[in-house]
Amino acid sequence: MVSGNIRSVLLHLRLPFSLFLLPIFLFALSQAPAINNQKAILVFFILHLFIYPASNAYNSYFDKDQGSIALLKTPPQVNKSLFETAVILEWAGVALALLVNIEFAIAMIVYNSFSKAYSHPKIRIKKYPVLSFLVIFIFQGFFIYYACYKGVSSNSGQFSIAIFIAGMICSCLIGASYPLTQIYQHEEDTKRGDKTLSILLGIPGSFVFSAIVFSAGFFLLYYYWGTQHQLFKFYVFIAFAIPLILYFLWWFYQCMKDGKNASYENTMRMTLLSASLMLIYFGWLFFIS
Repeated sequence: MVSGNIRSVLLHLRLPFSLFLLPIFLFALSQAPAINNQKAILVFFILHLFIYPASNAYNSYFDKDQGSIALLKTPPQVNKSLFETAVILEWAGVALALLVNIEFAIAMIVYNSFSKAYSHPKIRIKKYPVLSFLVIFIFQGFFIYYACYKGVSSNSGQFSIAIFIAGMICSCLIGASYPLTQIYQHEEDTKRGDKTLSILLGIPGSFVFSAIVFSAGFFLLYYYWGTQHQLFKFYVFIAFAIPLILYFLWWFYQCMKDGKNASYENTMRMTLLSASLMLIYFGWLFFIS
């Protein structure tokens, strides 16, 4: 029983899923004017081993999904141990964040609060399609980028339009994938009373919306690198984006032929491809910075 509980908790933490958000940290790291190495290491571990897994655990505990969820085709039954683990990870992350600075610790508390509110049955932001999108768009994108940028910097200076645009690029890349991660869960979300963005848009609309938001991020990235006279970095992004765009178009076509192709397997292929390509691109940015 104990070993079963431990296995269930570890699976619901979805630690590999934290790596899907690593590009935001790498982008912030590559753009920070002066990096404090000790703080950068702390920020990395706090987010990817404490804050993000705690968020995943809360989401799994409150949702109690019977069907497939991100990285778990057959999720094990949740129990009280998962909630307790989420609480421990959440506040351990906040405590460690104090070693970075007070601002970063406050940012983690704010992020954790919205993360819980997203899934908690008494608030359940997830059931409001537009509001849930805005929470993910802002807090997993711009907010985390800026928290990382300030957290890893020895001297981050004043808030600037460049920081704002970089953060919005992150928001667009996160926001573009958001309805597609919900596209195979329409039946279960409807049973639970959650009208997600993907349900509101429908399968075709989810793809169109994703394309629009990704295009916005695409043009922001062009503007960002153009203002810094480093357009070659944008052209490298195009090279990495081409396989992703091709798969997106193929999947869209398949879904238009048969809605059953809006499946867990195809969603995970899209997610893994997108995460891998963005991880390589933003890792490259950090490497050359």
